[in-house]
Amino acid sequence: MTSAEAAQAEARMVADLRSQLALNAGLLGHLERESQQLRQPEAPAPTASVEARREVLPRLEEALRRIREHRGFWLSLNPEVRAGRMEIRELLRQNQDLIMRLIVLDRENEQLLLRRGLIPPKHLPPVNRQRPHYVADLYRRSHAPGGPTPPPAE
Repeated sequence: MTSAEAAQAEARMVADLRSQLALNAGLLGHLERESQQLRQPEAPAPTASVEARREVLPRLEEALRRIREHRGFWLSLNPEVRAGRMEIRELLRQNQDLIMRLIVLDRENEQLLLRRGLIPPKHLPPVNRQRPHYVADLYRRSHAPGGPTPPPAE
């Protein structure tokens, strides 16, 4: 890859990361509004949130596809070169931070929906998802010096 091609690839990556950041920020705002609505005891079911999620999903999938394409370019760079790309590193960090906030807020909203009975039983999350350290504990037990131990009974 020539230096001009690398510069173009880097510019596209920056543009796509900024676009992803804006998309994540918009989604965070939506989830915050949904959370506020769900915390009001007499508020109706948030039907607008379902439509908003359907609307944003194709845009989110397309953004994710573009970011995946950039991953190969980013990983092909020398670690010293990557360390010098402060704007890209900062955009990656900001996107990661927003994604973590999105996940936490979405899970909180899911819990509020469950408490209000607004999620059909077939859409309930798996039991072990509610135990965040289940996989780590299972891994620790399976790699213990004495050999694997069965998981604790529920």
